[in-house]
Amino acid sequence: MLPKGLLISAPASGTGKTTLTLGLLYALRQQGVKVQPYKCGPDYIDPAFHTAATGLPSFNLDSWSMPDAMLNHHVTRGEGADLMIAEGSMGLYDGVATDGASGNGASADIAARNGWPVVLVINVSGQAQSAAATAMGFRAMRPDMPFAGVILNQVASPRHERLIRVGMEAAGIKVFGALPRKGAVELPERHLGLVQAEEQETLHKILEDLAVFIREHIDLESLQAAAGETTLPEGGTHVIKPPAQHIALARDEAFSFVYPHLLDGWRQQGAQVSLFSPLKNEGPAMDADLAWLPGGYPELHAGKLAGAANFKTQMRAFAETKPVHGECGGYMAMGAQLIDKEGTSHEMLGLLGLVTSYEKRKMHLGYRRATLQLATGAFEAGRELAGHEFHYSTILDQPDAPLAVVKDATGAEVPETGSKRGLATGTFFHLISEVS
Repeated sequence: MLPKGLLISAPASGTGKTTLTLGLLYALRQQGVKVQPYKCGPDYIDPAFHTAATGLPSFNLDSWSMPDAMLNHHVTRGEGADLMIAEGSMGLYDGVATDGASGNGASADIAARNGWPVVLVINVSGQAQSAAATAMGFRAMRPDMPFAGVILNQVASPRHERLIRVGMEAAGIKVFGALPRKGAVELPERHLGLVQAEEQETLHKILEDLAVFIREHIDLESLQAAAGETTLPEGGTHVIKPPAQHIALARDEAFSFVYPHLLDGWRQQGAQVSLFSPLKNEGPAMDADLAWLPGGYPELHAGKLAGAANFKTQMRAFAETKPVHGECGGYMAMGAQLIDKEGTSHEMLGLLGLVTSYEKRKMHLGYRRATLQLATGAFEAGRELAGHEFHYSTILDQPDAPLAVVKDATGAEVPETGSKRGLATGTFFHLISEVS
């Protein structure tokens, strides 16, 4: 029997749902409630905060890139918890124009398929009774999606709250709480989102403050009572296979963007994952079968990586006989040069000829579907993979053999094909699932 669940969402990004979710998770944990967290969409930063708040791994649920069987698998990882809480991404109905594996990527897909009522976080700045019209529209837009009620954020005063509650009551919408503008707790951000959980020395204090703030202003008992029975579609479960039996995985502040469901799935299937830190000048375990450099922030640590002689020597030696794969930031580090925001060029591993620049930032964002033209250490040529790309760096040179034909969610080809040289491969997109 799976626990009941809720989905925390909002009309748009920037409404405070992440800080609210973290405070809620930690407050429930302090009350002895075992909460299994999830994150809707392709996000690798928020799950680490969820884990810090709950003590449990947080898994991504993404309807565009994950088939139903994979989504089912991730949800069943919540067995044994008291409650499931998923944090939405962007606005509740925000997805892409063309459906993917099991939907268009909107958080509403996850709420509807799993039977998890939506709690809508509304930023009520500059409005009063009109906020009820927003809530009514979100409740009515998708009849198959259960709707629990709202939490008001950025409330200016007790009078402001009373006026909003009048409108919500008239619309028949339950209000679980109201968060005042004054006293709100904020999390520091940078160009790809929140500053990573492992970088924040005061994270425990932040979580404590958030939990106090949530307990003071939200009816936790009513919120838990609103959770819905978890219902999964038929089709069994599926987990992505590990790329090798023994994987050497780079893991530190420069290389931390790996989806938790990948690591969990690899380990579930018996793969050994050995961690190493390039920033500490460490190389991969030489008895590993494959080295994997995930995304992260190499552009913020380019000088230190360029000077990490032991890391570079060991990686180059490893790549002579065994496959190495890099994603996004890892791909950049595998290249010949990385140009930082000041325009300074730093020598990277040179396993690929790739040259990237962070000097003139340009956002590259969106789902990706890749058909491999060449084999990698994990997949043979012809395999179709689903993933996501999000970075601000630009390719100046990509001289090696193209790894894949890569298309966005509309089916249009993108120039970031990835590349291969010898046993080294890399892509700008982060792998989420296998399509075929």
